[in-house]
This record gives sequence, C-alpha cells and structure tokens, in this order.
Amino acid sequence: MDGKLFFAAIIASLMRISQASADPVGEGKAVAEQHCSRCHVVGDYNPNGGISSTPSFQLLVNALKDYEERFDTFFDRPPHPAVIIIKHIKKRDDLPFNAAPVKITFEDVENIALFVKTLRK
Repeated sequence: MDGKLFFAAIIASLMRISQASADPVGEGKAVAEQHCSRCHVVGDYNPNGGISSTPSFQLLVNALKDYEERFDTFFDRPPHPAVIIIKHIKKRDDLPFNAAPVKITFEDVENIALFVKTLRK
C-alpha cells in the first residue's frame, strides 16, 4: 500500500473511532425511549405505554428467534416505512399529513439494536 494511502486509511479509521459513541447502548436506549416508545413498550421506560397492537421490545427479543434480523431491518417493516427517515440512507417525501417523521441516523439504528440485546433474559 502506498504511504499516502496508508496514512489516509489511518486518518479515516481514527475519525470513525472519534465519532463513535462512548456509550452506544445508552444512546440506543435514549433514541428508543424518545422515538420507539411512541408505539412500543421499551424496557422499563414506559411499562404501561405503547400501542396495544404493537409488541414490546422485551417480547420481540425474548420470544422471537429472528429478533436480531427484525431489529436490523425494522425501518423496512410496516408501518415503519411510513415515518422513518434515516439520514443519508432513507428519505421520505410522501409522509401522511398526520405523521410526525422519526429522523435518525444509521448509527442510531445500530445503537438501538445493541440496546435491545440488553433486554434479552
């Protein structure tokens, strides 16, 4: 590898590390509490909340074998595509007039998945 390319790769790695969250699980929990709790029960945050037709995070993670795949792809699973906007990845121009968009980053998605794993019994 060329010396300049090697140096550029090192700088890029250091930038990714410095941008990474110091507490990804805590940040995933905060994002889930802020956004996901509108419809889901999220850990101990809102045990009597959520919408009755939506599963709690605890149920999903403890009862479904494919929970990791479900959380990794939640933004493509209905009804999420109607309201989820992931910065630089997924844009929505056709939100229903009464839908408040949820704007998150891909790092938020990864952090939510890490938080959910902590709910596994």
